[in-house]
Amino acid sequence: MNIARIETFFVRPRWLFVRVETDDGLVGWGEPIVEGRAEAVASVVEALADRLIGADASRIEDHWQVMTKGGFYRGGPVLSSAVAGIDQALWDLKGKSLGVPVYELLGGAVRDKARVYTWIGGDSAEALADDALRAKANGFDAVKCNAAAQLGRIETAAQVHRIVDQFTELRAAVGDEMDFAIDFHGRFSTAMARRVLPLLEPLFPLFVEETVLPEFSRDLARITASTSIPIATGERLYSRWDYRDVLSTGIAVAQPDLSHAGGISEVRRIAAMAEAYDVALAPHCPLGPIALAASLQVDFASPNFLIQEQSLGIHYNAGNDLLDYLVDPAVFAFTDGHVARPTGPGLGIDVDEAAVRKAAEDPHRWRNEIWRLKDGSFAEW
Repeated sequence: MNIARIETFFVRPRWLFVRVETDDGLVGWGEPIVEGRAEAVASVVEALADRLIGADASRIEDHWQVMTKGGFYRGGPVLSSAVAGIDQALWDLKGKSLGVPVYELLGGAVRDKARVYTWIGGDSAEALADDALRAKANGFDAVKCNAAAQLGRIETAAQVHRIVDQFTELRAAVGDEMDFAIDFHGRFSTAMARRVLPLLEPLFPLFVEETVLPEFSRDLARITASTSIPIATGERLYSRWDYRDVLSTGIAVAQPDLSHAGGISEVRRIAAMAEAYDVALAPHCPLGPIALAASLQVDFASPNFLIQEQSLGIHYNAGNDLLDYLVDPAVFAFTDGHVARPTGPGLGIDVDEAAVRKAAEDPHRWRNEIWRLKDGSFAEW
């Protein structure tokens, strides 16, 4: 089962797929992407292919070691995301060759279904509550939303009250049986996070995510010590070494991204590290169907799994959505806030290759917005 061909596809709305084919015609799929930097990741996939073509596809760990450490310059999101997508595809191939889901190769399933949440948005507290109630009506028992748009380093009392008031209204609307998580998205300074978090405590959010930028991860202990709210982080941490110092800061939830943090191989290791610190696993995944499928394989094999992000209906996906590139979308049927354990071989999905190739004829060039404050200075997006 030697690798014969590696192809990448730019797929709207902002995804990159990789197809790995073996000399006996077996095909595995992965999703290597840095949102807004897809071209760079595709170039690294092409560079890595030089060492992979002709190699035995079943030697996943050896390939992972060579891809991540075989060059003198290591690390960073572009390289680790390229590795992640290829790693997903290799696991897909291995599962298909053996006729079993990937989670069986990771020790077997530890649950029958996985809890998922959906994104909500809104320009007002009322709109946020309406979106949450709509999600509840559609069977979800957990949602996530951003806390605020662009913020100054230390905001006014009025802005602080607006943030807290919208979530007070959200809790009143959905009641205590529905969970909501809050994403600070790295837009809060450490000082602002410490000011706002205690005010949110009476609302019992499921967790608050990325309270500070990843470059301030060493300061997370100050954040976790200042609040009883479970703190989540990790979508911009790309390896177990990035997590090494973070797991001991008192965070409650680790959020590695299967398309950024070295794929199934590395996230499985991060999950095991997190378990040793009593930290739950909730993989980051506002991406496409292959990334979600890879995430679920790890979820079903990880005892400390909490909940899975998924992108169906997220605002990024206008015109193209999560299910558009699957032969059988039912594999991602969400019922009572959960998705059933997939039983198909490999990643458990059947990618519609014809749809992918057609979509790639009109490739995206997605870029995130650039935000500025009232004084014209840069603001975190």
